[in-house]
Amino acid sequence: MTKNESPAVAVGLNRRASRKYSAINARGGAISIGDGSDASFTPVELLLAALAGCSAIDVDQATSRHQSLRHFQVTASAVKQQDGDGNKLGDLQVRFNLEFDDTLEGVAAQAILPRAVEISHAKLCTVSRTIEAGERVRMEVV
Repeated sequence: MTKNESPAVAVGLNRRASRKYSAINARGGAISIGDGSDASFTPVELLLAALAGCSAIDVDQATSRHQSLRHFQVTASAVKQQDGDGNKLGDLQVRFNLEFDDTLEGVAAQAILPRAVEISHAKLCTVSRTIEAGERVRMEVV
């Protein structure tokens, strides 16, 4: 491991039933994954949740230092596309809808919001930076 690398992260996936799975992290947290036939998240929805969640954590940390929020909603969206190479997502977008109190602290928090979003996307959010870098995914059968 080099100076700029952190320990590897991993998530296990267990089959519960046909096209129904549980993803389990090292801390014991679990989330249901499915094919969209029930309320479980689909893999694409999880990717969008990771994209929104990664920057939401950064932005929340930066803005909540100044003021508690009245409203905090982050929405990630994409368009499913199919081309000659197969399926993919296009037009990925993350929208931040935050409201602060009309106080000096709230104005200060609102003022740093665009910069906090920019820094998250440009430097901090591992998910958006990895997607944009187009990091290669290796598949392996063991």
